[in-house]
Amino acid sequence: MYPTSLRTLLDEATRCLAAVSDTPRLDAEVLLAAALQRPRSYLFTWPERVPEPAQAARFAAWLERRRQGEPIAYLLGQREFWSLELRVTPDTLIPRPETELLVELALDRLPADQALTVADLGTGSGAIALALARERPRARLIATDRSAAALAVARDNAQRLGMAQIEFRQGDWCAALAGERCALIAANPPYLAAADPHAQRGDLRFEPRQALVAGPDGLEALRVIIATAPDVLTSGGWLLLEHGYDQGEAVPALLRERGFVAVGQHRDGAGLSRVSSGRWSA
Repeated sequence: MYPTSLRTLLDEATRCLAAVSDTPRLDAEVLLAAALQRPRSYLFTWPERVPEPAQAARFAAWLERRRQGEPIAYLLGQREFWSLELRVTPDTLIPRPETELLVELALDRLPADQALTVADLGTGSGAIALALARERPRARLIATDRSAAALAVARDNAQRLGMAQIEFRQGDWCAALAGERCALIAANPPYLAAADPHAQRGDLRFEPRQALVAGPDGLEALRVIIATAPDVLTSGGWLLLEHGYDQGEAVPALLRERGFVAVGQHRDGAGLSRVSSGRWSA
């Protein structure tokens, strides 16, 4: 691709990615800006500039990996969530904008002036815990994950962002919270069914399967969390669960069956049911 202008590079890269991405132009711009170590605005301000050979080579290598389907977040090693720049690796799920709904709902239930204990189960990169810690600095956050590698990434993100009030624990779901009493538990657990074809498409092919797939019907992890959360919730404490768009009836039913009250389902900006909530009243 060298030597050629930034405009030509973008046009060629957009055509190259059209068959593998829903946003080929955006992907090309993000990768080229990163290769140049410049903001995206630089591409539009100086479209006739010619990159240095090393920059062009870096862009070409990333472009080929993206053409093979590798997520941009893994190529660049970072992803923005809740205006926080997070490091991500193939050991963690890539934080997605729809998970910000879970954060918003949690904040609605967490008074800013109270020092409450809050847990984020299956924290991955730490996205949910870090967002809550930023908005509720008086809260005590416990972030758990069964993966030591994922916890290492989350700890690194917390250290870089100066979020000292987060405690990280390795373990499965609520078992990692033994002895605690939480005012709120939030989780974005795996919720794809084992045979769901989506797990073999797009970015999901590169993400950790154990963080995506949960048994034959996709509800295995959700059932475990719902069954055990009352053991570590305060009376009146909340459980908030992200789930698949087609699980908006099954998850509230599981919450009611376990004895949760004020059960609700919450829709994202596209009108899809993505989060269910319930309050424990023992």
